[in-house]
Amino acid sequence: MRRNQNIIYWLIACSLWFTTFSCTTIDLYEKSVTIPGHSWKSDYKPSFTFTIKDTSSPYLLYFVLRHNDKYSFNNLYINLYAKQPGQDSAQSVRYDLPLATNERGWLASGMDDIYEHRILLTPRGQEFYFKRPGDYTFTIEQIMREDPLKNVLNAGLRIEKK
Repeated sequence: MRRNQNIIYWLIACSLWFTTFSCTTIDLYEKSVTIPGHSWKSDYKPSFTFTIKDTSSPYLLYFVLRHNDKYSFNNLYINLYAKQPGQDSAQSVRYDLPLATNERGWLASGMDDIYEHRILLTPRGQEFYFKRPGDYTFTIEQIMREDPLKNVLNAGLRIEKK
């Protein structure tokens, strides 16, 4: 009986050791917000604040969008505002994001009539580095001609350490 207890304690200790040293953390930030009434008004600008500690590693920046099948456009125009730590003003970049093609349809993963896009905002082949450690705030503004932009469920941001 005593021997069985020792084996059990040994197995528990080994599993705790493997759990502690085999699991690695994934440097990732992802947050999406629900678009009120599934109609994205141009004056509704979701904002995301996150902390960057490691400025020596490259990052991948994604725009995340969920919409239903009734979304009327093959693309989405947005302005992305980025405010760095220690700065009062934000820098703006305009994006024309492809969502569908005539040949393939929606460029997204889908379930039933809901589609989710994860669109890489950093150019392929180029590495993106945050310049200084601290809190960054990114704000997304839709700049489509249709206002409000109907059938949009969620908008968000995903940042991965490469």
